[in-house]
This record gives sequence, C-alpha cells and structure tokens, in this order.
Amino acid sequence: MMTGTPSPALILATVPIDTLVPGYADTVVTAGREGKREARDREVKAMRIRINVEGRPVTATLLENETSRDLASLLPLTFTVKDHADTEKISDLPRKLTTAGAPAGCEPSAGDLAYYSPWGNLAVFLKDFEYSRGLVPLGKLDSGVEALNRPGPLRVTIERIED
Repeated sequence: MMTGTPSPALILATVPIDTLVPGYADTVVTAGREGKREARDREVKAMRIRINVEGRPVTATLLENETSRDLASLLPLTFTVKDHADTEKISDLPRKLTTAGAPAGCEPSAGDLAYYSPWGNLAVFLKDFEYSRGLVPLGKLDSGVEALNRPGPLRVTIERIED
C-alpha cells in the first residue's frame, strides 16, 4: 500500500507528455517506438508502374526499398523478357542495382517482381518458386499477369504511372 505524496517521476509518467510540452509527443521516440511525425515522414507513396507487354498493359506496385527505388531511377526501360525454368520471365538490366538493406533472399509467388542480384536481372514470376538466395523482392503485379504468361520472348516497356 502506498502512503503519502506520489513522487514527481510517478506524476510525470501518468501525465500525457503533450500536455507538458505541446507538440512534443509528435517527435519523441520512446521504448523503440517511432513518434507520429517520424512514422509520417517515413511513409512514402507506393510507386506504381505500367509494363506494356507487346501492346497489353500490366500494372504493378513497387515495394519501398533501395533496390526498387534504384530500378525506378532507370525508368522508362524497354527490353525483351525470355522464359526461364518454366517459372518466370527474365531480362538483363542496363546495370546492376543496389542491394543495400536487401534480405539475403526470398521465396517468390506468382506475380512477384524481383531482382536476382548474382546475375543482375529482373524477374517476373509466373509461378510460385522456392526460396532463392540473392533474390530481392521489388514489387507485385496488380493486374495483367496473363499478358506475360505466354511462351517465348516478349518485348516490354516499363514506365512509372504518374498520379
């Protein structure tokens, strides 16, 4: 049982910090959690892209990571994708992309866009596949996967969708 006057530390712990210092709660980071302002500053609008597959439109949304941003810096791009392992369409890129902060690998699903860092190529998965070391997730097709799910090489152009 507690008797007497609570200690000042106890009082401060029970008073919302923004009543003591207006606006402070929006900037403080405590116990490993971001404040509201930091979380808002980290929000980046998802980038949507259009993949024109021989006249057939496919849309995709890129993930928010360094490798996806590096790919976006190259857009627009036009190249030919070819079949690989009856699972994906692949193409070389004009240069290798950064993999800063990328996971060691990933397990792609149908419709995933990925970067295979050992070869420096872009991959669009048409089927689910096993975990692959060096595979960096880039995004996901929103629509139109059937345009890519055709045998043989296909000419594609990738560009940003401006809102």
